[in-house]
Amino acid sequence: MKKLASVCAGLLLLLSTSVFAEENAASALEHANQAVVHGKAGHTPILVEHAKAALEDALSAAIVAKGVSKNHIEAGSKELQEAIDHGTLGHVGKATAHAEAAVEHLKAGNK
Repeated sequence: MKKLASVCAGLLLLLSTSVFAEENAASALEHANQAVVHGKAGHTPILVEHAKAALEDALSAAIVAKGVSKNHIEAGSKELQEAIDHGTLGHVGKATAHAEAAVEHLKAGNK
């Protein structure tokens, strides 16, 4: 009976981590999209703010993601970091381009 309970607990844990990854990846995508919108509008500080929030969510999602999704989420995280770096320097065009690349990777990672 204890083995059955352990197996069931393990399965529930695996299922819950998958849902956790999906929620964080979706949140990261939402923030990354907002970063692009504000970047195109020339609002660099707001772009950086959303890119930081997206990066935090993407890193959380990457911890529990697997396979191709994990690769895309990690690539999106790198793009978000570049967006933050360029946005902090005031390079809104480059920051927006990196945020757009992050959106594409995060979309691919959410499939």
